[in-house]
Amino acid sequence: MKFNVNQQDFQKSLNYCQGVIEKRSTLPILSNVLVNASREKLTITATDLDIIFIHEIPDVEIIEEGQTTTSSSIMYDIVRKFSSGKKINFSSEGENKLHLESEKSIFNLNCIKSSEFPLTDENFNQNEFVIESKKLLKLLNKCKFSVSNDETRHYLSGIFLHQSIIDDKIFLTAAATDSHRMSVSKVSIKEKIDFEPIILPKKTIFQLCTLLDDYEGDVKISNIKSKIKFEITNSILISKLIDGKFPNYVQVIPKENQKKLEADLKLFLDCVDRVASVSVDKKDGVKFNLLKDTLNLSVNNANSGDGKETLSVKFDHSLDVSFNSRYLIDIASQLDGTKIEIYFKDSGSPALIKDPGDYDSIYVVMPMKG
Repeated sequence: MKFNVNQQDFQKSLNYCQGVIEKRSTLPILSNVLVNASREKLTITATDLDIIFIHEIPDVEIIEEGQTTTSSSIMYDIVRKFSSGKKINFSSEGENKLHLESEKSIFNLNCIKSSEFPLTDENFNQNEFVIESKKLLKLLNKCKFSVSNDETRHYLSGIFLHQSIIDDKIFLTAAATDSHRMSVSKVSIKEKIDFEPIILPKKTIFQLCTLLDDYEGDVKISNIKSKIKFEITNSILISKLIDGKFPNYVQVIPKENQKKLEADLKLFLDCVDRVASVSVDKKDGVKFNLLKDTLNLSVNNANSGDGKETLSVKFDHSLDVSFNSRYLIDIASQLDGTKIEIYFKDSGSPALIKDPGDYDSIYVVMPMKG
């Protein structure tokens, strides 16, 4: 195998692979990427057995076709330290060594035979549909911070993606909850699709967000019973799905929250962020003391002290309630408009947060006790 590739193209490809490969894998081959040079393109593949990521670099100067596997992290570390945009010459002597040269740098990396690399080939041709990358990225970004880290309830450790029909309009809807907070977001799609509801795992979500951040265009999605495949120009991501039943999240959306608080989004976010600084682990509740058109925020920490902020808002009631500051900051950071709307019922009931800049996304937050 012998080929020459641009440093930036190769670094970008390996950077994506870092998100898939497990740092502490028991199987040495899973720490490696599969490098395949054939027909004027270079294909890099990484897997942790749950996710397969394939990235193609087109228009590569291939002198001799072939494939091998070598350590992803070591190769990435070397390649990113080469001069940006320079040519890297690769060649393999036999199956055990991969030779890299760029300018005056020369490296020889150990390899494992490509035949040992685990690849599955499945037919995903059924249930295909296409969605704009920015729409899919929106769904993931609006929901990913609400995904649960509780491994005992594995069905909450992902985003629930499903098709919904509201007033004859068709949407792809995403929901995520860790049982303390919940995000629900939807985007319109042109036509009804053949798509069974799925739960997308956390690691897949973050890998997909990294890819979509760099990409404008369509995403082709196809799924078979336990796996899903995302295709964009030059990249394919195949992932196992979470096997489980996502709870009926619609029941949890508050229906009787009539007390509306409206505030300037940036001022609200800055106030909560500042007052929460006094709490070292951010677990102290930020107390809301709401009076007519005034929000008094306070945090009190026995070890570090206390902080208070006052904000002018639109509010016609009086209410005392506490929230986890991290949850409020996570949600407020994702809003698109210039305002935030929070709807309350009472101090013990979940609050409903809306974004006047995107009424297709809503958030529910449980208050803290005490």
